[in-house]
Amino acid sequence: MTQSFNLQQGAWFDEKEIQVTFPDDWTVNFCGCPADSMKPISREKTEAAFEKPIGTQKIREAALGKQEVGILFDDISRGTRLYEIVPYVLDELKQAGIKNDQIRFICSMGTHGAHTRIDFEKKLGKEVVETYPVFNHNAYENCTFLGNTSRNTEVHVNTELMKCDFKIGLGCIVPHPFNGYGGGGKILFPGVTSIDTILGNHIVTGADLLGKGLNPVDGLGRFEDNVMRSEMEEVCTMAGLDMVVDALVNCKCETIDLVVGHPIKAHYEGVDKAKAIYLTKMIPDVDVVVANANFKGCEAAIAGLFGMKTLKKGGDLVIVMHTPMGQITHFLIGGFGKFIGGKLWSPDRGAMLNDVGRIILYSPYRSKADEDWFGGFGRPIWAKTWQEVTELLSSQNGSGSTANVFSDATIQYFE
Repeated sequence: MTQSFNLQQGAWFDEKEIQVTFPDDWTVNFCGCPADSMKPISREKTEAAFEKPIGTQKIREAALGKQEVGILFDDISRGTRLYEIVPYVLDELKQAGIKNDQIRFICSMGTHGAHTRIDFEKKLGKEVVETYPVFNHNAYENCTFLGNTSRNTEVHVNTELMKCDFKIGLGCIVPHPFNGYGGGGKILFPGVTSIDTILGNHIVTGADLLGKGLNPVDGLGRFEDNVMRSEMEEVCTMAGLDMVVDALVNCKCETIDLVVGHPIKAHYEGVDKAKAIYLTKMIPDVDVVVANANFKGCEAAIAGLFGMKTLKKGGDLVIVMHTPMGQITHFLIGGFGKFIGGKLWSPDRGAMLNDVGRIILYSPYRSKADEDWFGGFGRPIWAKTWQEVTELLSSQNGSGSTANVFSDATIQYFE
């Protein structure tokens, strides 16, 4: 006899549930969060969010008389189904008299790799890509200097966006390792700022976390007293971000709630909702952790670092990441060889996983280069099937073993 649990996988590709099983004589805790059981938002509730924006006018009122509209949107590393939301935004703009040739979409990728038409179509829908220009942000060129923040970070923002007199951000509010929660002004900063602006902010944020004795994922859900969040708000005010439309999601990447309105006020209300639905009970010191990564499947290291907080020293960490994309290109913290990487990459970052015994990557899409995210080349063990994972786990974990299974460890947080 076995115990079985279903995990959602395949965001943007072959979306389905996969099953993971364990012996009956193990104690296995399924560590989900309230968002998992929440249903997709109704059309009526979506329309109500646009009719009663938080802290500002309706989009169709605020956009009256505007000449150029820039719509920022989160990139393929998030499972946000923006193609369901964009039609409402475009309808609001149409009611304000905005014509198609006045609108452009800009992908807020920060320092992630450039996207293709296929990626844009997945995020926005085929009709949007065929009707409106959709651009990648380039963090290395074409950014306008706006001044310095109160912490002396130089602020350079995408010049195309700054040519627009109406700016909207489309994203999601889920726990984030540095910012506490995504959404709000984060779509602009670091989304469409320069590499130097992003670097300056991350250095300040990193120093703040390290000064408090925290590691990167300790920032998940830490919204108050957050350096990155406060500087983000300062920058989006400097740049004149007018509106945000932010989704809250479940482990299936379905939109379960929506906030529309002022970049800061709406974000705060969305974060209050997020705190309740992504909170996860911590059950410490287990023998095995299975950390599912779906919503941010190509940033699966987040899931591993989060899940390992409940793992005993020397225990087995299994990361589930069934994404054909592999891990996202990250020009700031990613590796670009055995000896080189982005400005904040370190050859010693695998030290964060020193207390983990084996790191097992459960994925049918093996990529040798991705090992750099999981302790370094040669550190993780790849398994293409759950049977392979089971054989590995049973070789060192016998009767009476304990395990935690996380429903989607890229969008959960502990208090």
